[in-house]
Amino acid sequence: MPTHYAGAADDIRALNAYIKLQRAAESVLQRTSAHLAAHNLSLSQFAVLEALYHLGTLSQITLAAKLLKSTGNISSVLKTCEKHGLITRERDPHDNRVMQVRITAHGRALLESILPAHIAGICAAMSVLSPAEQDTLGALCKRLGLGG
Repeated sequence: MPTHYAGAADDIRALNAYIKLQRAAESVLQRTSAHLAAHNLSLSQFAVLEALYHLGTLSQITLAAKLLKSTGNISSVLKTCEKHGLITRERDPHDNRVMQVRITAHGRALLESILPAHIAGICAAMSVLSPAEQDTLGALCKRLGLGG
């Protein structure tokens, strides 16, 4: 659905590209993350587990920054993960202001059981693009994300 904004041609072009980007991202996310509900996980909870699995123990602030979440939002997500035994949070012994977050054995096992199907779903969704188009899309998204 294109914009209904009746402005300058450059504005309309930018708005139409933004709308297409937003709709494509939402569509792909919906298709590639629908299976998480069967494991009682939100996309944010899955992202927490995946980050901790691949990067190891992280401070709550670092984790929020890596996932592009606010500290308030990440606190809520972590509380739910902790309640389900997927992660633990402990005060840093060297700096009591810092909360360290680590994945539990249960969280690791859950992620390892989900990850292959999750990766396969992403590969299937991206397969509508050629390898060269995937590379181009990746480069364009990185440039757009960095703002220049």
